[in-house]
Amino acid sequence: MNARPTPSTIPQYLEQLRRSLAGADPALVQDALYDAEEYLRSELAENPGRSEAEVIAAVASSYGAPDEVADIYRDTEVKVQTALRPPPQPRRRSLAGRFFGVAADPRAYAGLFYMVLALATGIFYFTWVVTGLALSAGLAILIVGIPFVILFFGSVRVLSLVEGRIVEVMLGERMPRRPLYSARGRSLLQRIGDMFTDPRSWTTLLYMLLMLPLGIVYFTAAVVMIVLSVSLIAAPVLVALGIADTGVAVGGWQLLTIGSGYGIGTSAPAWALPLLFVAGVLLLFATLHLARGIGHLHGLLAKHLLVKSAPERD
Repeated sequence: MNARPTPSTIPQYLEQLRRSLAGADPALVQDALYDAEEYLRSELAENPGRSEAEVIAAVASSYGAPDEVADIYRDTEVKVQTALRPPPQPRRRSLAGRFFGVAADPRAYAGLFYMVLALATGIFYFTWVVTGLALSAGLAILIVGIPFVILFFGSVRVLSLVEGRIVEVMLGERMPRRPLYSARGRSLLQRIGDMFTDPRSWTTLLYMLLMLPLGIVYFTAAVVMIVLSVSLIAAPVLVALGIADTGVAVGGWQLLTIGSGYGIGTSAPAWALPLLFVAGVLLLFATLHLARGIGHLHGLLAKHLLVKSAPERD
């Protein structure tokens, strides 16, 4: 393979770094480009008497050439992915082992917590986006409307980074840790135009709007399945301990009733209590499987809508 020419400008250096990272995780590419640009521009500011080409040549020997920097980031990413990956679980060949083994997977509990948290974040994101878009449209006819729209889109990008950190920590999907790289050599108007023409700006808005219905579904599914499974398990246990009475019917069939004058009771017949306990245990483990699956799928959705894909190598 022919060696690439030594870059003489920051955009050339970043473009070579981007090409060297072709095929890598888009989140990694975004972080690498942002870090490299910050370092190069700080070196250029500290050496005002030297040309940009001289600074780039000096940086190539200290910070590293684009290919070398790409290799360092790839090696680091292996360690990051290892850290994000849950601890290895013992291989279970039996169906029962795989089903009940989910209890030892931390991603199942993290996914379950994310399902509960998603309602709060979904309400906030949806409210922020709808309010921002409505005010942007209303203020568009005024001079103040332009800076407001710019600030609104900037705030959405900040929120996408926050959501990315939540997704990475809880769901294990690699997300960017740095803002989106943008060519700083372009004029202010060009950079503003890039913000509105960048598909990721609009997919981020779509993601935040989707978080409300998704959050409602996630929260409802998690709460209903947890409450139902705990009730199925608790009713037979409380009856066995003598804390609850069986055969109690208040206003129709009820699994577990707590009422004044009745104490704690269940209308389920005694013969059905063991079956209820088994059903509760199975449902509880099924809930963990569902949470782990939803966490994986939601991580992929967040990666697709919040992270800009890197171009392939020519």
